[in-house]
Amino acid sequence: MRRRFFVDSFQDGKTQMEGELAHHLGRVLRAQPGQLYELSDGTSVWLGRIETVSRDTIDFSLIEELDGYVPALETTLLLAIVKFEAFEWAIEKATELGVSRIVPLTAARSDKALLTAATKRAERWKKILFEASQQSRRVKLPLLLAPEKPALAFASHSANCRVILSESPAAQAMRRVLGGQSSRSAVLAVGPEGGWTESEFAEAKAAGFQEASLGKLILRTETAVIASLAAMNYELGGDE
Repeated sequence: MRRRFFVDSFQDGKTQMEGELAHHLGRVLRAQPGQLYELSDGTSVWLGRIETVSRDTIDFSLIEELDGYVPALETTLLLAIVKFEAFEWAIEKATELGVSRIVPLTAARSDKALLTAATKRAERWKKILFEASQQSRRVKLPLLLAPEKPALAFASHSANCRVILSESPAAQAMRRVLGGQSSRSAVLAVGPEGGWTESEFAEAKAAGFQEASLGKLILRTETAVIASLAAMNYELGGDE
């Protein structure tokens, strides 16, 4: 299977790759003229043939347009900021599972030191999303938004299906919350390691979120993200 890379744009049957990505392809992967790769500009996918390779630039000619898979379900992940190793693992896997946008949340029980440091991690997080998108052969990169407070995020990111994970005994099982829905858009809210506060649950409920449980076992944040998105893709994705 050919590898896929992102480029800025296609123009007149050609495209160019520059900078760090071109250096990696040319020097690390030892790309040579004549080799074929899949290229995406975020809208369409083309089969490209390398014409020239220089130190930090690779020129391609476009051979044919390819079918590009775009998930039927548009999902927004509202993810509370947790320890960066877990957070970064979660957003990588969310990207592989087709999430459309990721919104870091400054939840009340998020570690304050992590919230302070989060603004310096944005470029690293974008690189993680970029590499995961290429690996999983996405057509389009997910959007990474600036951190938001939960109340704002609950109110401003709407969809017919809105789910907030909960450990409450009163929360319905995820399969029951999703069962019978036919939405093609969804918002999933996953809280911090200390859990949501009562006021955050109230804000989510006021915005139309339903509490959902993944069972009686206590899952790590990154595990909960994967399990929830996989369930949403299965129940709501609608892909044949």
